Amino acid sequence: MFNQMMIPHHEQAVEMADLVPSRTDNAQLRALATQIRNAQQPEIDQMTARLKSWGVAVDDGGDHGGHSMSGDMGGMMSDAQMTSLENARGAQFDTLWLQGMIAHHQGAITMADAELAGGIDPESRSLATQIKNTQQAEIDQMNVMLGR
Repeated sequence: MFNQMMIPHHEQAVEMADLVPSRTDNAQLRALATQIRNAQQPEIDQMTARLKSWGVAVDDGGDHGGHSMSGDMGGMMSDAQMTSLENARGAQFDTLWLQGMIAHHQGAITMADAELAGGIDPESRSLATQIKNTQQAEIDQMNVMLGR
């Protein structure tokens, strides 16, 4: 379940990261978005391969990184939030993106904690630990960027 839920969660984070270059000149935010994309896309590939090796059908992600599933997974941006983010530019975009990604990462950490508490697959548990550690460090960085 962890892998099946984390794939669309990560896909939305990649989608959010892909918005950055065309909406802000903030070099620090651009670097962070690249870092997030470069971390999460390989994790998506890893989780997809794991599910396929188990014979589990994998949704290809489709049209929008699964953000319509926001009620099922903590931190997912709603369609309205994604539209607001897509329409924002400059400093407004930076703030909305950082706030949205912090909430998104907090949701991923909650999912990782659940896997660590009850998961039995060693590779999934290892990935959950990696996600938790990486995303907590990124939350700390984003809070600094927001002046918190």
